Amino acid sequence: MQKEFTIEDLERVDPFALNPLVKDRSTYFVLKRLLDLSLTISALVILLPVLILIAILIRLDSPGPVFFVQERVGARRRARGGYACWQKVTFPFVKFRTMAHNADPSLHQEYIKAFIHNDALAMAEVQGEDTQVRKLLHDPRVTRIGRLLRKSSLDELPQLWNVLWGDMSLVGPRPAILYEVQEYKPWHLQRLESLPGLTGLWQVTARSSADFDEMVSLDIQYIEKQSLWLDLIILLKTPFVVLNSKGAA
Repeated sequence: MQKEFTIEDLERVDPFALNPLVKDRSTYFVLKRLLDLSLTISALVILLPVLILIAILIRLDSPGPVFFVQERVGARRRARGGYACWQKVTFPFVKFRTMAHNADPSLHQEYIKAFIHNDALAMAEVQGEDTQVRKLLHDPRVTRIGRLLRKSSLDELPQLWNVLWGDMSLVGPRPAILYEVQEYKPWHLQRLESLPGLTGLWQVTARSSADFDEMVSLDIQYIEKQSLWLDLIILLKTPFVVLNSKGAA
């Protein structure tokens, strides 16, 4: 039986886990947090009826809880002596449940491993077909309402609570699953040097059409160039990408 990958394992294999990274940018991160709080609180108030409706539909569609909670890898920024570093942490990541309750994760694990290693044959075998969409399609674990939620990205809305709690930001690399990180090459770990986000540069440029290395490169590019202006551009582009539904599953 394979040992479950933990945050302690991550810090052992990640040479950047506690190393100083960049000059302290406290002003930007304070403004980013204020932007997150103001937009998230407003969104939760406006979307409350939608959230309640989705919760009712999920309960009517299949037995099980409304929310799916999973441990994900995040980071906490630590400033010391004019420099900043990112300490790896895990946090409870929240989504609307789109799969049957207690569904076996092995299918997704198999696909993610093939995706990270860019093994097209293995991805096609898991999918049952060869497709340019780099995302697990036709997942038999997904419920009827779950398919609609995933297609519209409405299943991601509960992550606004993660943003409110400070585990995530509105903009940043998507939070990684522990079994996903276990397959990373050393340079892939650089995408974890940031607060994870609800949307990001990858989502508004390539989404599910990019291979894993391209996705990581876009995440690293965002981390290196992040600014309040870039965050605003990504936030403004996100609704159009979601409405387009290209690459959604």
